[in-house]
Amino acid sequence: MFVNKNIKNFRHRDTEAQSRQSKGYFNFVSVSLRSELQYPGSVVINHKPKFCFSSVSLRLCVNSIALMTLSLLTPLAHAIPQIQHWQTSNGVSVYFIEAHDLPMVDLRLTFDAGSARDGAKPGTSMLTNGLLAEGAGGQTSQQLAEQFDAVGARFGNGVSRDMAWLQLRSLSDARYLQPALSTLEKILNKPDFPQDAWQRELKRLQFAVKAKQQSPAAIADEAFNRALYGDHPYAAPEEGTEQSLATLKLKDLQSFYQRYYVAKNVILVMVGDLDRKQAEKLAQDLMQGLPSGEKPVAIPPVPMLSAAKNIHIEFPSQQSHVLIGQPASRRDDPDYFTLYVANHSLGGSGFASRLMDEVREKRGLAYSVYSYFMPMREHGPFQLGLQTRSDQTQQALDIASQTLREYAQQGPTEKELTAAISNITGGFALRIDSNSKLAEYLAMISFYNLPLDYLDTFVERIRAVNAPAIRDALKRHIDPDRMVTIVVGPKQASQQP
Repeated sequence: MFVNKNIKNFRHRDTEAQSRQSKGYFNFVSVSLRSELQYPGSVVINHKPKFCFSSVSLRLCVNSIALMTLSLLTPLAHAIPQIQHWQTSNGVSVYFIEAHDLPMVDLRLTFDAGSARDGAKPGTSMLTNGLLAEGAGGQTSQQLAEQFDAVGARFGNGVSRDMAWLQLRSLSDARYLQPALSTLEKILNKPDFPQDAWQRELKRLQFAVKAKQQSPAAIADEAFNRALYGDHPYAAPEEGTEQSLATLKLKDLQSFYQRYYVAKNVILVMVGDLDRKQAEKLAQDLMQGLPSGEKPVAIPPVPMLSAAKNIHIEFPSQQSHVLIGQPASRRDDPDYFTLYVANHSLGGSGFASRLMDEVREKRGLAYSVYSYFMPMREHGPFQLGLQTRSDQTQQALDIASQTLREYAQQGPTEKELTAAISNITGGFALRIDSNSKLAEYLAMISFYNLPLDYLDTFVERIRAVNAPAIRDALKRHIDPDRMVTIVVGPKQASQQP
C-alpha cells in the first residue's frame, strides 16, 4: 500500500521554510524566495517504494541505488541544457531536456488542479491526487507499488495551491523504463478510486486536520491565510477543513479528476537519457489516453489589503507564534529577481540576515526569525515569522516590525547587497546539478509560462539587481502600514505591534 505522507505526517509551512529540502512535503525550499525551484504552498504525497524487492535481482537493486546516489552527487555540464518544446497530437504541452550523463529519466506531469480549484469543498484536490495511486487499472496500491519496485522506479505525487502533479524516476533502459511507464499510465488514465481507500484516506486527512488544532504553528498559518485572502481560493488550506471534509463524497473526487486531469490542462516535463525521437514517442504513448478536455478559467485576482489587521488567538503555551505579512507578488512579476535578492538580506539567509541579527543576535528575542516572498499565479504572500517567549512577544514584534519598516524604506546596505548576490549566484550551480532538480525547474518554468532562457539568464539577472531597484520594488510590494499580524499564544502576550 502506498503511504500518503501528507496525511499521516502533516508538516506546516513555518517549519518547512527553515529547510532547503523537506523530503516528502516540500522539495527545495528557498527561504529567500519560496517559489524558486519548488511549488508554492505545496504538500507532497511522495510514494517511495523500496528499491530492493524479493523478485528483483541483487544486481538491479545495487545498480538502482548507485544510480540514485550518483544523480544527487554528479554535477551536470556547466552549460545550461537546451530546453525543447512541442505538443502531442491531443494537445499536451511537452518540455524536454536531453541529458545523457546518467542512464536515468525524470518525468513530471503538472496539472492546473491545485487546491485553488477546490471551490466550496477544500481538500478535494489533495484527496483526488492522493487516491490516483491507491488503485488503478483493476490493480491494488500494493500491486502498483510492487511493479514500480520491480524495476527500481520511484513514483510520487503532490498538490499545492496552484497545481497538482505526478512524477516518475526510472532507469532509461527500456527493460526498466517501459514497465514503469506502463504502471504510470494506469495511474494517470485508469484510476479506480476504490471505496476502501477513499474511506481510509479521508479518515487520515480528517485526523490530520483535527490534530492541527493542537499546533500553534498550524493555527497561526491557517489564520494568516484566511486574513490575507478572505474569500479568495488561496484562503482555504490544501488539506481542507473539518467542515469541508465532512461534506466530501467520492463522486466529488471522480468529478474533479474528470474535469482537471485532461490533456489541455497538463504539462509533461522530461529530463534524462533520451533523444528527441524517443522523447516524442514516450510523450505520445503516455498521454494519448487522456481525454482532450478544456483548460479551466483563470482564478480571480487577489484583492489587496486596505488596512492593517491584528489578530490574537488564545493558546496555552510558553511561546507565542507570530506571523506578519500581506499579499505581495505574482510569479510572473517583473520584480521577481529584485525581490529575491532583497529578501535574501532581510530574512532569507539565516544568520546572515538583518532580521536574525536584530531579533536574535542583538537581543536574544527569538531562536529563529525569517522572511520570504512566495509568488504564485496570483499574488502570493510576503511573510515574516518568528517564535518568542510569551512574556517578550511585544518587544519581539516591535523590533521585527521596525526592522521591516526600515528595510522597506532604505533597502540593503552595499555590504548586504554584495553578500546576497554572491551567495545566490555562487550556489546556483548546485540547484541544477541533477536531472531531478532540472525537472522541477522545468516544471516551474513551463507552468508559469516563464521564458525558456530562464536558467540561462538567472545569474545574469541576479547580478543586475542594484540598491535603487530594490528600494523601488520594496515600496511597490511592501506596505508596513497594511500588514496582517497573527499572534498565537497566551492572551497577555498579544498586543498591537
